Amino acid sequence: MSMRIYQMSSVIFPRSLHLRLFSLCFVATHLPLISFIVAQGTGGHLDIGDTVLLTSATLAGTVLSIGGIWALLAPVRTAARALSDLEEGRLPNVPSVKSKDIVAELLAGVHRAANATEQRTKSLDAAAHRDPLTGVYNRRGLIGRLESYPQSDRSGTLTLLDLDFLKQVNDELGHAEGDRVLRDFAARIGSETRKQDLIARWGGDEFAIFFPNTAEEDALSVLHRVARAMVSSPIAVLEKGLATFSAGTTETSGEPLEKAMHRADAALYSAKRGGRALIVSSAQIADLL
Repeated sequence: MSMRIYQMSSVIFPRSLHLRLFSLCFVATHLPLISFIVAQGTGGHLDIGDTVLLTSATLAGTVLSIGGIWALLAPVRTAARALSDLEEGRLPNVPSVKSKDIVAELLAGVHRAANATEQRTKSLDAAAHRDPLTGVYNRRGLIGRLESYPQSDRSGTLTLLDLDFLKQVNDELGHAEGDRVLRDFAARIGSETRKQDLIARWGGDEFAIFFPNTAEEDALSVLHRVARAMVSSPIAVLEKGLATFSAGTTETSGEPLEKAMHRADAALYSAKRGGRALIVSSAQIADLL
């Protein structure tokens, strides 16, 4: 019934609920005045002073009721803006209220919708930019983060790492153990790097690290610490020995990622061709580029 009345009222001022409420309040508060004037006029006893007093009181009541309705509709306007923000992909700031009326229920519902949307957004972002096995960035995630940096922050050192003999881990210990080795290797890198360093699983058994605003010499020191930790606390022991990694590094000054990757990949190839378990700088093989 209430919805039917609402729909019928939309015939007048279909774009403004406020004007419809104003019209309703105006008519409702003026009915006593109209009735009084009609009754007094019909009986021939219309008193100008009483009429002016009643008219003033009616107008004051109208202003008060309309002002109160406008204020009470503020949460509805807030909820409408919040839903509009959600529709456009923005996360709204929905205030909480202590009352338990229908407006509070509306705001609470919008607040829950905003939280659910935020969680879904984070989940989708993680699925699109994170490697599900290791938890570090995937290729797309690393590229996206680098592209979001200002040009001045894209200088640093880029490294490509490759786990040596991961196939042997899978063959000797099983694929589940191979997955565990990949996770432990990512964790080992994370334990030796800084929060601002970007770690990604570039693909298969290959990882990439971007050290922002870091000289190659400092990045090499970090990689050597990881290599020593792989010996002192092995993540896997094979027939051929401990699980190790090879790495290629290069400095970058904000150039396109593909160019830096080409140099790092060439350095990595040189490390693997040189017997694995090596860390090679692109500066050492400049003649091959």
